[in-house]
Amino acid sequence: MSEEIIAGRHPVLEAIRSGRTIHKIMFGEGAQGIGPVLAEAKAAGIVTQQVDKRKLDQAAVGVRHQGIVAMVAERAYAELEDLFAAAEASGEPPLFVLLDEIEDPHNLGSILRTVDCAGAHGVIVPKRRSAGLTATVAKTSAGAIEHVPVARVTNLAQTIDELKERGVWIAGADGSAERDVYGTDLKMPLAIVIGNEGKGLGRLVRERCDFLVKVPMFGRINSLNASVAASLLLYEAVRQRRALGAAAAGRGTNG
Repeated sequence: MSEEIIAGRHPVLEAIRSGRTIHKIMFGEGAQGIGPVLAEAKAAGIVTQQVDKRKLDQAAVGVRHQGIVAMVAERAYAELEDLFAAAEASGEPPLFVLLDEIEDPHNLGSILRTVDCAGAHGVIVPKRRSAGLTATVAKTSAGAIEHVPVARVTNLAQTIDELKERGVWIAGADGSAERDVYGTDLKMPLAIVIGNEGKGLGRLVRERCDFLVKVPMFGRINSLNASVAASLLLYEAVRQRRALGAAAAGRGTNG
């Protein structure tokens, strides 16, 4: 069975709480703040083992492990249907994030964290030239990787066509767009597309977007980090949806 490493207090704790298969948890003597994690592991019947710090360093190369590492079953990607099911369960119009060749695992982890916090319904990534669900992504996401469905597709452009056939509008994030995100309706079933860190949206993906939106810039730097752009666009969509819901509730009360 394929195995992955999850490192850090929050990622390991969220892996336990999500019910993910955990083969073993290793922890270092004197590690700070891991007591609650070990308590939940014990309650879940997960094997724990105290090891030398060097073994933790070797298991989680390049990741700040905070004295605790879990060996877990390989993270399964979701299907597109799982994302629609999450939206249906929430009782809200679909709100997805599509990532067009986001290659930095820190960006992917940050985006997953925002998607979870914003209550969006999932992320779609291409199989090629895209960061995968690695230990670095898990750590950067602060455990959100355990709760956000991530679908991996062969062809992002074709997937966009399928989403459109199912009534989802496609909004591409582009700094040269004419539309300002704060003046654009984002309340419909929506997929927000975030482009590559350096190249932006690919041509085929860009051509398939129903509209392009930008975050207004007032400083000397004319671009935002991909994860920051995703956060701003997502939360503007959330703000609009909440405002619509509040207005509808007000009309119902008055009626």
